[in-house]
Amino acid sequence: MSDEIAAVVRALHPLRQPPATAGWNRDELADLLGDAPRAGAAVLIALRDLPQPKVVFTLRDGGLRTHAGQVSFPGGRIDESDVDAVSAALREAREEIGLDPHEAQPLGYLDCLDTVSGYCVTPVVARLAATAQLSPQSEEVESVFEMPLAFLLDPANLRERELVTHGKRRKVYEYARTKPPIWGATAAILVNLIRRMGIMR
Repeated sequence: MSDEIAAVVRALHPLRQPPATAGWNRDELADLLGDAPRAGAAVLIALRDLPQPKVVFTLRDGGLRTHAGQVSFPGGRIDESDVDAVSAALREAREEIGLDPHEAQPLGYLDCLDTVSGYCVTPVVARLAATAQLSPQSEEVESVFEMPLAFLLDPANLRERELVTHGKRRKVYEYARTKPPIWGATAAILVNLIRRMGIMR
């Protein structure tokens, strides 16, 4: 395991102790979602174990009804058949990008994140074998791409922007100079990682 991935592991909730099922940003969305129950979801932050590790992303198909053309992590709703968030994230990754679960070693969790669409997302971080083959396996996924972990952990590459959601101005994070752009919930999950690592407040 690379030193960079080992540093990430030290910042995670351990597998034996999943995070509280309330988003770290719940107060920010209180005016929109109130106390309404959130649907459970899980995403996989796959770290390809290379001398310079990379993070796996998907680009959603441009014709989808929601989140068309946006960058995301593999993942989706936690089904009743899923044992936990880890099994849900690995199942979704197999369905979306063809990831063989034997080539992914779950390492731990980041804090849960609430979304404006009413989900509470549990981010599962996993070490991905350097030789793992990935490709779109779902009509929802247009492409799979990877970005250097070091770039994503550098706060100098982040900026805030304002957008109007449900009639209210909200600040969201985005990464500068990435094509396609990485912003919104995907960027917020990475900001949580950066904060847990003590790189920024």
